[in-house]
Amino acid sequence: MREVFHHELDQLADGLIGMTELVGQAIDDATRALLEADLQLAESVIAADAQVDAAQAELDERAIELLARQAPVATDLRVVVAALRMSSSIERMGDLARHVAQQTRLRFPRSVVPESLAPTFEKMGQTAQRLSGEAGDLIRTRDLAAAAKLESDDDLLDQLHRQVFTRMMAADWTEPAETTVDVTLLSRFYERFGDHAVSVARRVVFLVTGDYSGSTLGE
Repeated sequence: MREVFHHELDQLADGLIGMTELVGQAIDDATRALLEADLQLAESVIAADAQVDAAQAELDERAIELLARQAPVATDLRVVVAALRMSSSIERMGDLARHVAQQTRLRFPRSVVPESLAPTFEKMGQTAQRLSGEAGDLIRTRDLAAAAKLESDDDLLDQLHRQVFTRMMAADWTEPAETTVDVTLLSRFYERFGDHAVSVARRVVFLVTGDYSGSTLGE
């Protein structure tokens, strides 16, 4: 019976990893759509978010069923509770990728991002996709060193976020107010995407140590 239960816990982890793969692809596609003003690709990202939502709903249903049927304790309980929390964070990452795509659709056929900021947003997209992959690997390995690396990599996304604001505050920034608002929102979407990846990392630390203070990360 315990073997069956632990197999079900492994299935929860597999489901979470699958979700990180979906949102990683979503943020990559959303970034390409943004930079290339590709309406068709943006629409595909928006439509594909339903797949992430469905994956979360299925995973949460299985986790709640395990809680009711097995009444887990100690580490097993932490696994189920952490899975519920992580699925919420990963689903939110998918929402943020969708928001990027929706901004592309809103301004089509005009490109949302000014040419001067295109390299920065390209790096933001690459970093966000990498964080998705690291989150999936971390769920698989429960490696505390990898958890610390993920948060360190998120620092790059934060730095790029600050660069966007530095550029907009420069004396030679002459873009219209609409573009300024769009760029502010988009930069925030990527920054929040990284924050949710860090949240996943901290849940893994909680799984391993029983501590959710996050103090293990970055040491």
